[in-house]
Amino acid sequence: MTLAEKNILLGVTGGIAAYKAPILVRHLRNEGANVQVVFSRSAHAFVAPVTMQALSGRSVRDDLWDREAEAAMGHIELARWADLVLAAPATAHFMACLAQGLAPDLLTTLCLATNAPILLAPAMNQAMWRNPATRRNAAILAEDERRIIGPEVGDQACGDTGPGRMAEPEALLLAVQQTLAAPCLKGRKVLVTAGPTQEALDPVRYLSNQSSGKQGYAIAQAAAAAGAQTILVSGPSNLPAPANVERIEVVSAQDMHDAVLARAAEQALVVGVAAVADYRPSVQNQQKLKKRNGAPLKLSLVENPDIIAAVAALPQAPVVVGFAAETENALEHARSKRRHKNLDAIVVNDVSNKEIGFNSDHNAATLIWADGEAELPYQSKEALAAALVQRLAELFFPESPH
Repeated sequence: MTLAEKNILLGVTGGIAAYKAPILVRHLRNEGANVQVVFSRSAHAFVAPVTMQALSGRSVRDDLWDREAEAAMGHIELARWADLVLAAPATAHFMACLAQGLAPDLLTTLCLATNAPILLAPAMNQAMWRNPATRRNAAILAEDERRIIGPEVGDQACGDTGPGRMAEPEALLLAVQQTLAAPCLKGRKVLVTAGPTQEALDPVRYLSNQSSGKQGYAIAQAAAAAGAQTILVSGPSNLPAPANVERIEVVSAQDMHDAVLARAAEQALVVGVAAVADYRPSVQNQQKLKKRNGAPLKLSLVENPDIIAAVAALPQAPVVVGFAAETENALEHARSKRRHKNLDAIVVNDVSNKEIGFNSDHNAATLIWADGEAELPYQSKEALAAALVQRLAELFFPESPH
C-alpha cells in the first residue's frame, strides 16, 4: 500500500535503538508519507535533530512550551494533523507514562490528544521488558487499542540476549501500511478459535497441552482491526480479550465444538488456531482418583470431534483455515491434512523450534492453499497475524478493499 500524502508522526524516545529511526524516516518518505518527527527530552542523546530534519524535510519538534508553536496551540494542531502516530523506539518510561495517562512532554501530550491510531515499537533491556510492571503497562496499552509491534529477540547493546530489540524499520513500515490500509475484511464475520482445551480426568485433574492462545488471540485482533465482526472461541487462557472482539470461553473440546458449530454457518471465515485435544477420557470420574499403592493406572481414551473438519463439511461452509502444529515433516503433514479435512487453507509451524513454539511471542509459518504456498517469516505473533489476515483476504475475498 502506498502512503502517499499520509501524515505520520514519528515519536523518538531515549533508547539506543533510536539509531534506526533515520532509516525508518527514509522508508516512510520513499512511500510518499509526510513525516513529522517529535523527540522526547532524552532522544537528543542518541540521534541528532539535524539528521531527522534532513530526512523528513521538517524541523524536529521537542518542546511542549515552544512559544512560537504554542501560540497557535501547536500540540493540538499536530495531534489533529497526524493520520498515525508511531513511537519508535518506545522506552519503558514512555510506555509507563502512556499507560497511566501522563503527559510530561510534547510527545506524550500528542498521544493523549490525538484520535489517530498509535503504534508502539518497544525497545529496552530484556530484564526491563520482562519486568512485571512493564508487562502490566503493555497489557493496559493493548487494552487501550495501542498496537505493540515487537519487541524482537536477539543480542542487545548491553551484552544481554533476549526480548527487547526494536522491530526492524522494514517491519514497522509494514505495520504502518497495514494500519492505514482499507479494512480488508470490512463487513465480514470471522470466527477464530484459540488456546488449549482441558479434558477432565476427575474434579481436579485434566489432560491438556502447552498452548498459550497467543497466536489465536493475535489473529482475532488482526481480523477485528481489518474491519471484521469477530468472535473468539477460547479455551482456558490468561490473556485479556482483544479489543472489539466477542470472546466466548470454553473448556473442553466438546464445549468448543458446540460453540463453533452453533455459529459457523453465519461466518464468512473460520480460522481454527486452537490446539484442541485429540482425545478425552472415556469416563470422567466424579471423585478425585487416589493413588493405587504402586499399581498402574490405565486410562481409556476416546477421540474428540474434529472441529475444523466439521465446519468444512457444512452444506454451506464458510472459508475454513486450519492450523497444524508439527514436529517433523511439517509441510508434508500439513498438505495431507488440508486435503483430508477439505480445508480451504492451512497454516503450519514447527513447534519443536522453541523460538516459535507454544508460549513464544514469535512465530514463523507456511500458509498452504490449493494453488500455492507462502512463507510467513519469523516475526512477532501480532505481525504474523496481520500478514496472515491480509493474505487470506487477498486469496478468498478479492472483491474486498485491500
